Amino acid sequence: MSKHTQSKPESQSLMHDQRKRRIVADVATYVLLGVLAVVWLFPIVWIFLESFNKNPAPYQNTFFPTQFSFDNYTGLFTQRNVLDFPRMFMNTFIIAIFVCLISVFFVLSVAYVMSRMRFRGRRAFMNFVLIIGMFPGIMSVVAIYFILKAMGLTSDGMTTLALILVYSAGTGAGFYVMKGYMDTIPTSLDEAAMLDGCTRWQVFTKIIIPISRPMIVYQAIVGFLTPWLDFVMAKVIARTQDNYTASLGLWLMLDKEYINNWFGRFAAASVIISIPIAILFIVMQRFYQESMAGSVKG
Repeated sequence: MSKHTQSKPESQSLMHDQRKRRIVADVATYVLLGVLAVVWLFPIVWIFLESFNKNPAPYQNTFFPTQFSFDNYTGLFTQRNVLDFPRMFMNTFIIAIFVCLISVFFVLSVAYVMSRMRFRGRRAFMNFVLIIGMFPGIMSVVAIYFILKAMGLTSDGMTTLALILVYSAGTGAGFYVMKGYMDTIPTSLDEAAMLDGCTRWQVFTKIIIPISRPMIVYQAIVGFLTPWLDFVMAKVIARTQDNYTASLGLWLMLDKEYINNWFGRFAAASVIISIPIAILFIVMQRFYQESMAGSVKG
């Protein structure tokens, strides 16, 4: 009886110690997450406040602005004779839309072929693409420029088309993630559809594409962000301000010729550029959740 009464307080003390350790671990985790959230959000808050700064100069006495106005936003869209940011923004938007659509189609097509079809040289091709993908894309910038120049695509009127071709031409090589997803789709669905009279194209469009919607969302985001955030390729191909993309416009605003008057507008342009990205993520996340819910139900 005495042993039983002694073991009960010991077990209660052990449970109490475990609870204290769990609470300490939870508090430490939340503190760390809070610090990381502050570190992550601080630059965003600063650039957002700086976009409303009445003083457009980069060097100020206070870290945060003390006077606020909409002059940076209005000047960004009205003083187009100095830096035509609306045109740069529209150039980037057009390129990003076309690249998004083309890259989704290319990746879906190549992934479907690699996942569902068997032919001679298939594995050699996949290994070749995997090895080529290990090299940074910047290595081919000079070669791409001279190829485009030989094709007459580096002139002012052809820069947008050249950038669309450059960004979308090699997207099919990024099929590995999509192929891995398609490999999880049972081939019995393809066989059943073909027994019912469906062609390869009908299997691809009516079965594979609807099931692969989560990965389509992922590829659409990647395809949109690639030209939206790129600087190197756009800097090499675009030669005049009329053909500049938004990233080149931001870079130009920080040049010593413009920075004293355009630093506040640089912050405003940064905020404006982030809006389409945020909208894309919000819209695509909804489609991603709906497709995942449908796949779980199925």
